[in-house]
Amino acid sequence: MIHTIKSLYDNGNGLGKKAIARELNISKNTVRKYLSMDEEAISAYLAETDRHKKLDDYRGYIVHLLETFPLLSAVKVQRKLQSKCPELVLSSRTIRRYVNQLKETVAGKQVRHYQPVLDHVPGEQCQVDPGELRGVLINGLETTVHFVVFVLSFSRLMYVALSPKPINTERFIQMHDAAFRYFGGVTAECVYDQTKLVVIKEEYRELTVNARFNEYASHAGFSIHACEGYDPESKGKVEAGVKYVKGNALYGEVFDNWSALETYMSNWLDSVANQRLHATTGKAPQVYYDQIEREQMKPYLSPKTVQLNGQRLNRKADKTGLISFKANKYSVPMVYQRGNVGIDTIADQLHIYDLETGEEVAVHTLTTGKGKIIKNTHHYRDPAVRIEKLERTLQLQIGTTTAETLCQLVKTSSPKIYKDQLAAVNDLLKTYQPIEPSLLDKLCQRPRLTATMLRDYLQAYTDAPARLKPEKEELVSTGALQCFAAIRTQEATHEQL
Repeated sequence: MIHTIKSLYDNGNGLGKKAIARELNISKNTVRKYLSMDEEAISAYLAETDRHKKLDDYRGYIVHLLETFPLLSAVKVQRKLQSKCPELVLSSRTIRRYVNQLKETVAGKQVRHYQPVLDHVPGEQCQVDPGELRGVLINGLETTVHFVVFVLSFSRLMYVALSPKPINTERFIQMHDAAFRYFGGVTAECVYDQTKLVVIKEEYRELTVNARFNEYASHAGFSIHACEGYDPESKGKVEAGVKYVKGNALYGEVFDNWSALETYMSNWLDSVANQRLHATTGKAPQVYYDQIEREQMKPYLSPKTVQLNGQRLNRKADKTGLISFKANKYSVPMVYQRGNVGIDTIADQLHIYDLETGEEVAVHTLTTGKGKIIKNTHHYRDPAVRIEKLERTLQLQIGTTTAETLCQLVKTSSPKIYKDQLAAVNDLLKTYQPIEPSLLDKLCQRPRLTATMLRDYLQAYTDAPARLKPEKEELVSTGALQCFAAIRTQEATHEQL
């Protein structure tokens, strides 16, 4: 910028100060200041290492906001910054210029693209990563310890949750609950890799999120951000944290039992991990957290589902696909035979969930009494397969085109009992064989058709085949009958008079 101004001014032989200001879209005072500097002053100015914009420290956070919300105004950015960092005092004009410059260089939002490390924004981000260490001696046995590490990006405060078994969705949620209670609040977002505990699948960077975990995140009040695959740098703090837990906390230790391990980990967090001077911040995470970040954390209350989980919300289905609840048994889809499911009661209904995905797989109305078995017949067979078989049978009876028309008519008339209606239609057509194609054509032209209506039509035709006449003859006959009925009515009235 300085060299550009000097070249445009050209020692008074080029543009004037006002013209240079207009050309470069800067103030006249800035032009005057730089023109008054000699070469020595310019060199000293450019060499000054402390010369940087205050907002550069918050650039990552602002870029993150613009990536997520491309149309965000500078005023809204300023309000968000001041809510997170009240000590930052800058004019609206300064922030507007900085944001406008970033908007010229920052790309539009990408689906689930994570901008790394929001170091300078307290209470904004927590990085989460599962890990495991094999061969830990517990009660004399080599045991695999599963754990999840939580690291706050600003203060580096850490929490470690342990599990003796591989971690499923419900346990993962319990671990988050314990971490947020340890921190005394929840961050605005949590960052993960593409573990199945969070992301079920990815296709073209479109992510299908674990429904059960997403429900918990919504209740807890934090947003989920998933890194791109094979991109550990996007959550480098917690990646380092996992190594730290393995090497500094667990490796080389021997424990009498699992309870001793949990006590040791709690003491290690409080006396070692969160009290050490962090190499990057130069401060103890616990001290730094208490000084600045604690007040920026969002309040956290354990959702009801977390409080109840592990007490009475898990049930194991038996070999017949039934689970027990309050002295009665309820069916689940047969795919869950001998498997575990989650349950919850809402009003007078029992809701059954897949523990891995959180998807609702069955709903039953709760019953009173004891020893009753409540079944949903669809759990023991696939209705779609049955319907497809019935439709093929009908096609073999009356032809593909006519059958498709008839099926659509019956389905439109009785969508909720289509399978049962279709079975009845097949039986009726077999019973009343042979059937005139013209009769089937007339039936297909009706606005609606049910199995009972079909039975009545077929029975009427069987009793009086001559009724199947062209439309015009039918209209004439109907008109004649109406006239005859009118004459008879008039005669009866005349006789009464």
